[in-house]
Amino acid sequence: MSYHPELLAPFLALDQGEKVQAEYVWIDGDGGLRSKTTTVTKKVTSIDQLRIWDFDGSSTNQAPGGDSDVYLRPAAIFKDPFRGGDNILVLAECYNNDGTPNRTNFRHSAKKIMDQAKEHQPWFGLEQEYTLFDVDGTPYGWPKGGFPGPQGPYYCGAGAGKVFARDLIEAHYRACLYAGINISGINAEVMPSQWEFQVGPCEGISMGDHLWMARYLLVRIAEQWGIKVSFHPKPLQGDWNGAGCHTNFSTKEMREPGGMKAIEAAIEKLAKRHNDHIAVYGEDNDLRLTGRHETGHIGTFSSGVANRGASIRIPRHVSAQGYGYLEDRRPASNIDPYRVTGIITETTCLL
Repeated sequence: MSYHPELLAPFLALDQGEKVQAEYVWIDGDGGLRSKTTTVTKKVTSIDQLRIWDFDGSSTNQAPGGDSDVYLRPAAIFKDPFRGGDNILVLAECYNNDGTPNRTNFRHSAKKIMDQAKEHQPWFGLEQEYTLFDVDGTPYGWPKGGFPGPQGPYYCGAGAGKVFARDLIEAHYRACLYAGINISGINAEVMPSQWEFQVGPCEGISMGDHLWMARYLLVRIAEQWGIKVSFHPKPLQGDWNGAGCHTNFSTKEMREPGGMKAIEAAIEKLAKRHNDHIAVYGEDNDLRLTGRHETGHIGTFSSGVANRGASIRIPRHVSAQGYGYLEDRRPASNIDPYRVTGIITETTCLL
């Protein structure tokens, strides 16, 4: 696969008049991302200016062949870092032709929960880990037919042989900033060719919107590098770290002085619904939550201050000051953020 930016550049520099390209992005039937483009007659200043569009759901595992129309309802707008100018990226929700949300649309129910819990002002910060692979299926930058040295020098590493594809990661970071995604940081992870970006704090439903669009930008940019992105929680067996999506969460009550009481009450509620949460915390998460490699075991709920082997970690500075937030370390890297933020809000604020 080859990408030719030098051939494309003069065409992207051409004047497009008042017309704008809108790239509709949606989540498909397998938790992947799809997109297609439509022309809008003038600059978009409000989501109401965008039409409801449709696509062939039988080609995305979202509808049967005999009734294949699935509808795209615009939900959030971001600036387009690939085309620049007034061009936009549109995150869209999927609906069936009878008006019901498609089975892949977890935003619909999460939005209802967030609206009900509005007074609690739920904030989230998600830590998205992922692994880079070469087109041949081997981890990017690893010696062909072999392995790099054991884990140790790679986490937040600097220097040749310790860090892989930093140019791709920097491109993604800047693209997120340009697009208006609330990206808050990046770091190289414990396993070589594994990275993390953080998004947040975001309130309510916007957390899922921003994380999904950040993922879309990552896979699109990696496409230009000829690199594949894996969100699998245990992409390699053996003594290598898995990939998670640690979820930092707080309510208005937790963030105010004396909020430790609210944090402890939330942890108590989370403990009672451990299995319900694990059910939506990612596919193949059992391969990651083994009690090793900085994880708690999938079968047991635990919490503690500064304990990276617990289900829920209270950061040390939060414990010391007596208010702040908690970190749910159970979600896997391949979660649907709408499901995770939805159930955490439901459990802690509505039950």
